[in-house]
Amino acid sequence: MPTIKLVTSMPGPKSQEIVSRREAAMARGVAKLTPVAIVHAEGAAITDADGNTLLDFAGGIGALAVGHCPPQVVNAIQGQVEHLIHMCAIVGTYPSMVEVAEMLNHLTPGDFDKRTVLCNSGAEAIETSIKIVRSFTKRAGIIVFEGAYHGRTNLTLSMTSKYGLFKKGFGPFAPEIYRLPFPNVYRRPAGLSEDEYIDDCIARLDNALIAQIDPEAVAAIVIEPVQGEGGFIAAPPRFLQRIRQICDQHGIVMVADEVQSGFGRTGKLFAVDHYDIVPDVIVTAKSLAAGMPLAAVTGRSDIMNAPHPGGLGGTYSGNPLACVAAIEAMKIISDPAFLARANEIGARMREHLLELQANVPLIGDVRGLGPMLLIEMVKDRTSKVPAGDEVPQIVNEAFKRGLVIIRAGLYSNCIRFLPPLNISDDQVDEGMGIVSEAVRVVAGQLQKA
Repeated sequence: MPTIKLVTSMPGPKSQEIVSRREAAMARGVAKLTPVAIVHAEGAAITDADGNTLLDFAGGIGALAVGHCPPQVVNAIQGQVEHLIHMCAIVGTYPSMVEVAEMLNHLTPGDFDKRTVLCNSGAEAIETSIKIVRSFTKRAGIIVFEGAYHGRTNLTLSMTSKYGLFKKGFGPFAPEIYRLPFPNVYRRPAGLSEDEYIDDCIARLDNALIAQIDPEAVAAIVIEPVQGEGGFIAAPPRFLQRIRQICDQHGIVMVADEVQSGFGRTGKLFAVDHYDIVPDVIVTAKSLAAGMPLAAVTGRSDIMNAPHPGGLGGTYSGNPLACVAAIEAMKIISDPAFLARANEIGARMREHLLELQANVPLIGDVRGLGPMLLIEMVKDRTSKVPAGDEVPQIVNEAFKRGLVIIRAGLYSNCIRFLPPLNISDDQVDEGMGIVSEAVRVVAGQLQKA
């Protein structure tokens, strides 16, 4: 039986009414990618205010690896709310907060002694990691990469790429941020092999440590092993290895931003697990707590203990409700059977997408790791001119048929797939069937034009 059941045209009248209220009450800068009002969700299915049931392939932008409202998480939150809703970790200690930190210290890569700091969001955790590494190294410089997304606070926005959508009108930005090229193999210069292109990117990285900043002034190199907003671009192994070498050579802290790629999203617990590389510090959020607001910075004890007592923390950081959700989510995701299933989902989705690419020239590339997958749309495959205008049309065609998908990419010409990882094979096939319809409809319109 199909999951999608539409009883009205999309969006329905109740969704339209609620969204209109949102537009009247909330600032226009708060984006909305679909005009739907959701009142219930379970697994990979979401139900709107009109009683339409849709499939969710956005997954809270990667926050729902364990799906919507998993029973273990719901039960844990319900049990916790009767006893302790808020305490503030600055004021007192409670067991769930300690257990989350212990689990993160155990699950994250590296056999060294670790410490964890809990935060509320990915951006806050990234900013906290910068405070920590600057305190540890007594240096200011931070190296980041083109295409990166690290958050929307002033410091993390300074680290974020994609100026027009995220940064326009919000400056001035924080100093001592150095942005270098990230190896996007699909968009490498014509005439260069993959190996030659990666060699060139490594050479640019090495040159930047002479031309832009001395390595003795660099506190950290911060990198997404798989870029999220940048377009699900997986860092080539040799590039990450070179970063690790540079950090080891010059006492620079390697920080892995795994806010979107962590906790099973790539078919391994963390994306860096694909590379056999251990960062000094790893930042997590999103699926860490099954959609509850929780993030973490976990790393080597000597680094993490550098800030003075009172230098870190926040009113809501490590909230008890979020912590019990995280405990259950981490138990689910760290199960080898869950990760094996995630890889099965990724293989099934990739098969659908490669078949579609073979028949529709609008799709220039299919990429990603495990079930963290994306398609990049281009005007033609030779020039690779981004087909950014077509992506909202595809998203809308899918939405009208009951599937929620979202865009990504430096040129906003990509569609990313972040479905809950407890999705069934039938739901994968149903959703991918709609993706195929939507892409073909827009490709047909483009051909006629």
